[in-house]
Amino acid sequence: MRRVDEEGERALVQLGEPVNRFPDYVRCLIRQLKALCPTMGKVRIAQTLARAGLHLSATTVGRVLREASPAPDDVEMPVTICSRRVTARNPGDLWHIDLTAVPTGTGFWVPWLPFALPQRWPFCWWVLVVVDHVSRAVLGLEIYRNVPTSEEVQSSIDHVAHRFGRHPRHVITDKGSQVRAMSWRRYCRARGIRPRFGAVGRHGNIAIVERFIRAMKDECTVRILVPLADDVLRRELALYAVWYNEHRPSQALGGYTPREVYETLVPASGRLRIESRPGWPANDGTDRVKGLRLVVGFLEGREHLPVVELREAA
Repeated sequence: MRRVDEEGERALVQLGEPVNRFPDYVRCLIRQLKALCPTMGKVRIAQTLARAGLHLSATTVGRVLREASPAPDDVEMPVTICSRRVTARNPGDLWHIDLTAVPTGTGFWVPWLPFALPQRWPFCWWVLVVVDHVSRAVLGLEIYRNVPTSEEVQSSIDHVAHRFGRHPRHVITDKGSQVRAMSWRRYCRARGIRPRFGAVGRHGNIAIVERFIRAMKDECTVRILVPLADDVLRRELALYAVWYNEHRPSQALGGYTPREVYETLVPASGRLRIESRPGWPANDGTDRVKGLRLVVGFLEGREHLPVVELREAA
C-alpha cells in the first residue's frame, strides 16, 4: 500500500497486455470486410466471421468500427432475437406468399401520355415470393410481365411444392385479388392448405415476407440493371436465393443460414473455431493461429453476393 501511495497504481504488478485483447490483424479484417461490404452492420459482420471460424461479439465489432471512423451520429440499434409463439413447428409447415413490383432500367412509368401506363413490363416485373416461416428460407421466386392472375399464382405454388415434395399446411398472404378469388379457395381445399390473411402491423405475420422483399431489393435488384429478358432476371434472382439461403447469416435465426435450419445441418459457426488471441486458453478442437487474411469471393462473379473466408496468413 505504501508503494501505491508513493508511486501510484503504476507501481502494481500488471500484465503487459490483456489476455482477451484481439491482435491488430483482427481489427484489419473487420475494417476490410466493412469496406468491401458496406451494407453489413456489426451483427452481420460478427455472424459472417463466425461462420468462417473467427468468433467475435457484435460489441467488439462495433467498437472496432467506431475506432476506424469515429462518427457520433453513426450509432446502430442493438438487434435482439426474441422468441415468439408461431403455429408452425417444423420447416415447410407454413409459407408466406406475397407479390412485389421490381422496376426495370426504364423505371415504373413516365408522367406523360401515352406512356403513363400501369405497372407492367417493360417498366417493371412482378415477382412472386414464397418464404418458409420457421427457417426463413426462400422457397420460390417467380416473375410475371403483368399482374398475375390467381390461376398463375396457383401454378407457381404447385411448382414450388413439387420441387420440395409437399404442400404446406398453412399459407399467409395479404388481401390481394389473387387470394380473394373463389378459385383460390377451391385450390387450397383440394390440397389440404389452410389459407390465412396476415395482420398488418402485427409481429410475426406478413412482416416476415416483407422483410425478405426489402432485403432482396436492397441487396440485389437495386444493385444491378434489372434486365428486360425474363430468363436473365430468373437467373439473377435464383443466384440471390442461393446466396440468401446458403451464405447469408440471418439475425432472426441467431446467425444460422436458412438452409442450415431448413435441413437441420450443423451450422458453419459450430464446425470450426479460430483463436487469434495468443494469451487466451484454447479449448480442444480450437485452431490457434498467428495471423489471418480475409478472402472475399463472389457467387458466380456477382459483386453484390459476397462469400467470406478466412485463411491463415503465411
